[in-house]
Amino acid sequence: MRKFPENFFWGAAASAPQTEGAALEHGKSATTWDYWFETEPERFHNNVGPKHTSNVYNQYKEDAQLMQDMSMNSYRTSISWARLLPDGKTVNEEAVAYYRDYFQTLKDKGVEPIMNLFHFDMPMWLMEKGGWEARESVDAFAFYADTAFTLFGDIIKKWATFNEPMVHIECGYLGDAHYPAVRDYKRAIQVGFHTVMAHAKAVEAYRKNKNNDGEISCILNLSPVYAKSDDEKDQHARHMADLLLIRSLLDPIVLGKFPEELIELYRKHDLLPVIEEDDLETLEANKVDFLGVNYYQPLRVQHRENPNMDVITPGSFFMGYDWPEKRINPHRGWEIYPEGIYDISMRMKNDYGNLPWFISENGMGVEGEEKFQDENGIIQDDYRIEFINDHLEFLHKSIEEGSNCFGYHLWTFVDCWSWLNSYKNRYGFYRVDIDDNFKRYPKKSSFWMKEVIEQNAIK
Repeated sequence: MRKFPENFFWGAAASAPQTEGAALEHGKSATTWDYWFETEPERFHNNVGPKHTSNVYNQYKEDAQLMQDMSMNSYRTSISWARLLPDGKTVNEEAVAYYRDYFQTLKDKGVEPIMNLFHFDMPMWLMEKGGWEARESVDAFAFYADTAFTLFGDIIKKWATFNEPMVHIECGYLGDAHYPAVRDYKRAIQVGFHTVMAHAKAVEAYRKNKNNDGEISCILNLSPVYAKSDDEKDQHARHMADLLLIRSLLDPIVLGKFPEELIELYRKHDLLPVIEEDDLETLEANKVDFLGVNYYQPLRVQHRENPNMDVITPGSFFMGYDWPEKRINPHRGWEIYPEGIYDISMRMKNDYGNLPWFISENGMGVEGEEKFQDENGIIQDDYRIEFINDHLEFLHKSIEEGSNCFGYHLWTFVDCWSWLNSYKNRYGFYRVDIDDNFKRYPKKSSFWMKEVIEQNAIK
């Protein structure tokens, strides 16, 4: 048996917009997802929007009991900004009552809640003012964060500011998977800078609030970057991809400063964001206490021949590489590379001061899981068990070698709604029947994981 450290955090991860439901009920105002679905429902898989998702708003007590039944000791989800502060200023007391009871119910069942503040769900009232492009977003987020700390800090002891901020930057401002679906690198960089400053201001607010006695973090998707070859050009492409997509957020959030090379690159191409006096000092003074790391697949790159340098994007400096030896999840189209979790672990140890960190997401989405049901209705998701076990093997190896990892969370606990894929790919320990009052059914992986948790070990 390969034992994990004592008091290791075993659990799962989710988000408010993907699980809560009650999307425009109980005082909650619209987010960009609500607005986008109303205006362009054809963008959403099978025209399924965020109205109900997994119905956690009404079933959180049942879910908390299922978590206890699985012996989970932790769970990460998020608060809906648009539910707590529907106009950005006024507290929704119904939301306060819901969240307090939800969080306390988890604790009463032995499940430590780790609470994230932003999971891609920009309130529409702020989006109409420019969203993360507007400087107003920085102070608005800090106010929201401080409100949450004050209202729930007696229950929540581990916080996160953002989940995967690179995603709302890339998908909303260098692609069309998130609203507002524009392609403008300079705007994307400004969005990224304001996001980092919103994070720093929230950390600052947390530490100024004398009622807080816990820890605060951010959750980043840290895909390790691998080059096609040892050729100097491919290695430079790897370096640039890592700089632009990983270190551009990892360094300011953990080390309190942006890489000098990144600043010089932006200056050279007239891409520097607008900053205010004392911003960089605020950033340096408000590093995280720990880090959440989401890992699904690696990033493989190669040198791009003859890039168009008239319109600069990250892709001007590298291009993707399809490794012919890859093992792949055919349902999601993502590479399965458990070794990547070890490389992330060693990087945290060797390059980032061995900061405490945990795997805040890892998982495998599969389409059409119903075909794997046995005669008792239990999905035989051996593929998910294999996926988790393989990653845990490499995580265990890294911990044995000194990486300061304190937990592992699967995405997700119960099958959840996904932005533009609805319920096509299922990730949960529990199946959700969206056509039958959102009933929960355990998958084989839930029983396997219960054993792992109770033994605090893998074979």
